[in-house]
Amino acid sequence: MRHALLIAARDLRERARDRTAYVLAIVLPLGLAGVFTLILGNISGDSQLFTYAVADADRGVVARAFTDDVLRKAAASGAIELRTVASEQEARTLVDDGTATAAFLLPAGLTEDVQAGRAARIEVVGDVDAPTGTDVARSLAQAYTDRLGAVRTAVAATVHSGVSTPPAELAAAAAAALPQAVVDEDTTGRRQLDAKTQYAAGMAVFFLFFAVQPGVTGLLDERRNGTLARLLAAPVRRSSILTGKLLTSVVVGVVSMTVLVVASSLLMGARWGHPVGVAALVLSGVLAATGAMAVVAAIAKTSEQAGGWQAIVAIVLGALGGAFFPVTQAGGVLEKLSLVAPHRWFMRGLADLAGGGVAAVVPSVAAMTAFAAVTGAIALLLFRKVVRP
Repeated sequence: MRHALLIAARDLRERARDRTAYVLAIVLPLGLAGVFTLILGNISGDSQLFTYAVADADRGVVARAFTDDVLRKAAASGAIELRTVASEQEARTLVDDGTATAAFLLPAGLTEDVQAGRAARIEVVGDVDAPTGTDVARSLAQAYTDRLGAVRTAVAATVHSGVSTPPAELAAAAAAALPQAVVDEDTTGRRQLDAKTQYAAGMAVFFLFFAVQPGVTGLLDERRNGTLARLLAAPVRRSSILTGKLLTSVVVGVVSMTVLVVASSLLMGARWGHPVGVAALVLSGVLAATGAMAVVAAIAKTSEQAGGWQAIVAIVLGALGGAFFPVTQAGGVLEKLSLVAPHRWFMRGLADLAGGGVAAVVPSVAAMTAFAAVTGAIALLLFRKVVRP
């Protein structure tokens, strides 16, 4: 073990002088995570996703109920931002210039039409560049109109049965019995990462596979430079040489991931979760990345060839595992294939940690550890050919 530690220490000193290593392991993942957050953060942001304008030309009971019971409660939950405007034209202007995601237009006579049983509508005007926000606004309006329809049906059925209670009282009782429509964001309940953490973690685990490359390809460099022959001639076990190279990758991976976790938390506001759970995920993720890159390096004949193949494997696994965008939404075969990528388990473990305790990461840690054990065993068998005397 002493020889393995000495070999790892020598390699780590060389890595510390390599500026490219800092770029790949820290600068690029942190920079790309920041860019993704700035560009795409609003798609799955943390609080106010959409801004809605409300133009109430009716000012009756039905319009006020929609504004207070539906929209203001959604705004109070932090899911949307609500702006009340004086006219329909002002609301349309806010949507046209991009200030508002969508506008609710409550026409004059809305309450009278509803009470008289006539056709009534709530108009939704959406920004063409914000289809998601427009769909949410349309869903809120639809939920309320469906509620009105249910009230109308209940009142009509009750009156038809011969009950002498005034229809207005029946309508009030029926409306009170119906569930209120509220939009809320429950990240903990659904075990989903916020945008900042999603992109920070995705870029960190993606570039982790590049950060550990030089350690496992070091044997090929040693063989090309002739230093491997001298190591084999010395009283050093082959297992010590292999262990030292793999240990270099593990140390570099752990250090780079630790720096990224701390830096993204301080600079971007990413929320990784409980330190113990994060540490378990990081260590198992580093072992999985080292095992995968070691197999590729053991198959390659030169370090240049290994670097090219490793880059391909890292990109394919990263895309398949959801390092850039969640692949679970695709479903079907793609979702099942993503389970072979350590990235998928790393991201899933963080999401489980966000919605539960430290024990929630056990399945993900176990999956990545098993991946590391299988690939590591294969790599050790293949590397025996490289380090033979």
